[in-house]
Amino acid sequence: MVAVIGDIHGCYYTLAELYSSIVNQYPSAEIFAVGDLVDRGNFSYEVIEFLRGNNIRFTPGNHDYMFSYFFRHPQSLFARSWNLNGNEATLFSYQGKEDKIQEHIEVILNAPLFYNLDDCFISHAGISSYYKSKSVSSYLNDQYELQKLVDEDYLLDRGVLWTRDVLLDIGKLQVVGHTKHDSVTYEKNSKTCYVDTGACIGNKLSSVIIDNNKIIDTISEPTHLNDIV
Repeated sequence: MVAVIGDIHGCYYTLAELYSSIVNQYPSAEIFAVGDLVDRGNFSYEVIEFLRGNNIRFTPGNHDYMFSYFFRHPQSLFARSWNLNGNEATLFSYQGKEDKIQEHIEVILNAPLFYNLDDCFISHAGISSYYKSKSVSSYLNDQYELQKLVDEDYLLDRGVLWTRDVLLDIGKLQVVGHTKHDSVTYEKNSKTCYVDTGACIGNKLSSVIIDNNKIIDTISEPTHLNDIV
């Protein structure tokens, strides 16, 4: 059994409350997050520290990579894009803690782009239907080939950090963020569960509880105003 949390975007206080609810209701569940830990909300630094302190595993999102590339590869498109995607709040959250930036970037860049679990497949944006001809489902039992496929395109619009495409039915439940919905949404045709419910725009932070590719519960926490005001 796993719990998967949607895009957090610096909403630390909302995350802490949601985490508490998950642990209280499903103490045996392993907890994951789909990335976009930083930007827009007020507490990006605190969010990453919270995930580290509570052993919450995550797949990085495009915002996490833009943050990382801004400091590691400042001339890259990723770095330049960050200036247009809510970086002010992230930079403010690291004021006085600048020595932690490189440490947190290492945490982000060392995190896997996907988790292919028995219970589900987790990534930030998902496996695009662009890969239909690639027989992705046959890769699920071949970690090397699956990793190669993801690594080749992760910086592109169709990759697991960025895609807005209709997602591919890979033969098991995909759990993704990136594309906002008002509530947790299940797309039957692609067997995809979308868990980004707009915490950073004042809606809520959501999680799903999954057991053997079945959604058994959803838990949400309304956005705490101090995270975004």
